[in-house]
Amino acid sequence: MPPRGMHWIDAEGDFSFRPFVYEIKQGYDPVTFALIYETDTTSKQYVSFFVKGTPYKLFGLFDSDIHLFGIRQTEETAGKIFGVYLFGTDQAGRDLFSRTLIGAQISATVGLIGVMLSFILGLILGGFSGYLGGIVDQVIQRIIDFTISLPTIPLWMALAAAVPANWPITKTYFSITLILSLVSWPGLARTVRSKFMSLKNEDFVKAARVANASSFRVITKHMVPMFASHLIASLSLSIPGMILGETSLSFLGLGLRAPAVSWGVLLADAQKFRNVALYPWTLIPGAFVIITVMAFNFVGDGLRDAADPYL
Repeated sequence: MPPRGMHWIDAEGDFSFRPFVYEIKQGYDPVTFALIYETDTTSKQYVSFFVKGTPYKLFGLFDSDIHLFGIRQTEETAGKIFGVYLFGTDQAGRDLFSRTLIGAQISATVGLIGVMLSFILGLILGGFSGYLGGIVDQVIQRIIDFTISLPTIPLWMALAAAVPANWPITKTYFSITLILSLVSWPGLARTVRSKFMSLKNEDFVKAARVANASSFRVITKHMVPMFASHLIASLSLSIPGMILGETSLSFLGLGLRAPAVSWGVLLADAQKFRNVALYPWTLIPGAFVIITVMAFNFVGDGLRDAADPYL
């Protein structure tokens, strides 16, 4: 495995405020034929921001060759290997920092898209149940009771295991998102139903009906804004649950799989005790999961206070 990290003190012991790296020379063990990496302390290059490097597609859409940091390509550095690994590398020598950032795109978007789908289902079904009542309310509530009674983790695992292993990454991504959203909507639907039942008998709702306002206008203009703060809080608190769900499924090998990169896929490398003992930095993506979950909780709490009409 290539050496990890950057240097601030050179081979002579001089301290530099600018991070630099040494050249890495690759060789082979003549006995085992294993790859050997040696650090040449006589060849030093400084790390710069926004340098040109290997071409790639930004967000999978735009062609670019600008990297956040790296070694500037010059005649002196041409053909040489300089490793800049902030979080180290995995067993295959791949930069864990870059893979963690790329994994954030998938893990975060799974949470956002999954929450939007569950929000739409919960708001529509819960709104119909609370506003119409009667037989519609009874049918929807029995469906909610049945869905809530199912154990979440085993249900996730059963649905994820039904996804064919030979599916491409795109199909697997949307299937995992759909599974997470289909299991998460009943709680929001029941909350929306209770709010609609309490608001439909209020004076301002009756006044809107007397003024011949349509049911759609009564719901969207008068009832939903009254508990928008609660919806915002529910949405923000549901996103961490979605992220944790995708991470758990991918960690168990039932969600996204390599070559897809998500935080769960990265943490799957830490399942074996030997990997944790020899490569403890592979647990770094778990810290990003914790930070992201806490950040969404704090943001949701702030948005709820800002949108609460009673404060």
